[in-house]
Amino acid sequence: RQDSVRLGLEALGPCDLVLVHDGARLLIEPVISEGLEAARETGAALPAIPIADTVKVAGPDGTVDRTLDRSRLWAAQTPQVFRYDLLLRAHREVTADVTDDAAMVEALGLPVKLYPGSPLNIKVTSPEDLRLAQGLLQEAPHPSRATRDP
Repeated sequence: RQDSVRLGLEALGPCDLVLVHDGARLLIEPVISEGLEAARETGAALPAIPIADTVKVAGPDGTVDRTLDRSRLWAAQTPQVFRYDLLLRAHREVTADVTDDAAMVEALGLPVKLYPGSPLNIKVTSPEDLRLAQGLLQEAPHPSRATRDP
């Protein structure tokens, strides 16, 4: 995945901001403008939602080692927004295997700003996720031809 983004950046060429979106998140909400604003401020931003569940850290034997303080925990989502030059630098300099592009910017010691995500922006990676997404899509209002913008 990291190679795909880096190659995409190199093919794109210099620009102001880029968005990196996970194709498994098909229920994106219209909050991108907040991400653009946050990335202009800090160079990097990602949508996130506060963790609602209690999070446990377990040892190899499956017993709980500790409970994390969820008041500072956030679930990261996409689209993540970056200054082009910053993200390209991160992809060229950070060789560690990371789970998202924001982690590469973090590895450079640079700030990543959170902007409000949506609980509906789920990542569809299992049959259960797909059923949930299908249910959400069935409940979503469908714009009629008469109400669409030209």
